[in-house]
Amino acid sequence: MKLRFSPASPFARKCAIAGHVLGLADRIELVDNSADPGDAIRSRNPLNKIPLLITDDGEAIFDSVVISEYLDHLAGGGRIIPTEGKARFRALTMQALADGVMEAAILIMYEGRYREPTQHSPRWIAMQQKKADTGLDALEAQVPGTAIDVGTIAVAAMLGYLDFRFKGEWRATRPKLAAWFDGFAKSLPGYQATHPGD
Repeated sequence: MKLRFSPASPFARKCAIAGHVLGLADRIELVDNSADPGDAIRSRNPLNKIPLLITDDGEAIFDSVVISEYLDHLAGGGRIIPTEGKARFRALTMQALADGVMEAAILIMYEGRYREPTQHSPRWIAMQQKKADTGLDALEAQVPGTAIDVGTIAVAAMLGYLDFRFKGEWRATRPKLAAWFDGFAKSLPGYQATHPGD
């Protein structure tokens, strides 16, 4: 399998970590899409977004939610996506929360990176920051548990991205979440191996 990714993408990192957790990392070739002059992702994903997984039989699967589910399926199912109703929807909801914070943070980054300074919208940035802040506050109020599933994997990828791109500013007002993350990341298979600085 080939996972087209960008080293800094928290969504791609979520999938790469899932591969490690599920024991599939040695079957997944990471292909840095930014190094592909032909931009092959465009022809396989109509949305032109990463991550994109090309399966062993050549099928294109996207986005990170679907890729994570596909990897769980390959590993026998129920490994990172619980099958029991309550645990399942708790994990999926936590994944959605973490993904929402990631999306808001990326949009803030894109505002500075892809728009001219005269076109920056403080109102837009503030709206995205509020989404990120309320999501982080919810996680501070109810810190994730120790189970390794799509929810906690997504939270770890999201917080790692905030540390990487925003210098860990979230930590100052969320000590319980920071303590959880620092401990959880140490025990999460593949977390260090997928660090964007490595």
